[in-house]
Amino acid sequence: MKRILIVGCGDIAMRVARLLRVNYRLFGLLRNTTRFVELREAGITPMPGDLDYAISLRRLSGLAHTVLHFAPPPNTGGENDTRTRNLLAVLSRGTLPESIVYISTSGVYGDCAGEYVTETHTLNAQTARAQRRVAAENKIRSWAKRTGVRAIILRVPGIYATDRLPLQRLQQGTPAILDAEDSYTNHIHADDLAHIVMAALRHAKPNRVYHTSDDSELKMGDYFDKVAEAFDLPHVPRISREQAQQTLPKPLLSFMNESRRLTNMRMKRELKITLLYPTVSDTLKTIQKLK
Repeated sequence: MKRILIVGCGDIAMRVARLLRVNYRLFGLLRNTTRFVELREAGITPMPGDLDYAISLRRLSGLAHTVLHFAPPPNTGGENDTRTRNLLAVLSRGTLPESIVYISTSGVYGDCAGEYVTETHTLNAQTARAQRRVAAENKIRSWAKRTGVRAIILRVPGIYATDRLPLQRLQQGTPAILDAEDSYTNHIHADDLAHIVMAALRHAKPNRVYHTSDDSELKMGDYFDKVAEAFDLPHVPRISREQAQQTLPKPLLSFMNESRRLTNMRMKRELKITLLYPTVSDTLKTIQKLK
């Protein structure tokens, strides 16, 4: 039975594990030992270790045929992703994995003024967080070219699910931007993302980038309105972009200041994906009907 190492055992990893555990032996790198029981119940053998401490990763050398790298970069450290550097260093010892799948972010493109964006679009990361993602992508792709490991980069937009919706923000009444000045945002349902990871293992081309975005074309404020309607909550107030710059916290503004529309034809064509949740609107309508 082939072995898969999951690095970053969050929500998406647990959804992926449910799909993989029948046919693969799963290992999960985790620094929080209190979650070991949870991982075992999900069919994952926990591996204690911390990407911030290279010495703790030695047991990962030669362990797995495939690595699913879902861990985010560190919150500090300039433009470098030291966690990915440490992971690749230990994977380079002993028997190399056959494949590595990395979950990146659509934030690597920065603001595209609402344009349609393909996987070949110029990268222009505008936050330190996104710049570290670019660094991680570059490290992985150059390492894969040098070693012959098949690398797959999934650029992921906003992930949502019934338990991953901005209800707290709506309840707090945090303003959105006026429609005429608003940004386009992109989405993928968490279950669809898990299936895309599975499809990438089977069908992705070596050293290839894929957008994992659904078919929605929503501005951010419209997304909030649709979620509010699905849960019988009032629409949040709308303010000008200038007002937003003066009143909203910087981390939130970093998302609101970037506008792009990701194309997903490469994902559908090459990974043979049929989305379970084609649009946010369809999903929220289903939630309304079930209430």
